[in-house]
Amino acid sequence: MIAEHVARWLQAHPLSPVHVDCATAVMLKILDGKCKMGEGEKLVMAHLYDAVRLQTGVCLGEDIHRLIATARDLANEGLRNYIYEKRVLAESEISRPVMKGFKAMIRAEGLLDCVALEVGEAA
Repeated sequence: MIAEHVARWLQAHPLSPVHVDCATAVMLKILDGKCKMGEGEKLVMAHLYDAVRLQTGVCLGEDIHRLIATARDLANEGLRNYIYEKRVLAESEISRPVMKGFKAMIRAEGLLDCVALEVGEAA
């Protein structure tokens, strides 16, 4: 299951506070509909976000986490536009090299490897 894979991955690769912010920003991008990842990768990233959302980030805090929780329950066009604005602001607080490094690290370290194994499952 994806949740177990993510939990094991996090034990081996604990995220730094800035990478917690990166995971949060990816979750915002998924919710605003602009994420270009495949559905399986989005599911893995949502599990990653859920696993680290209570950890302290550098710049993204409880207000963003409340917005994400609301968006998961009440997805509509107006809210997606608001999330897009918040995501763009969040990404402006995370340097481009840090975000690129985070994405490269999760791929290189196998976080997304379970996608091929879980195709078609909503674990």
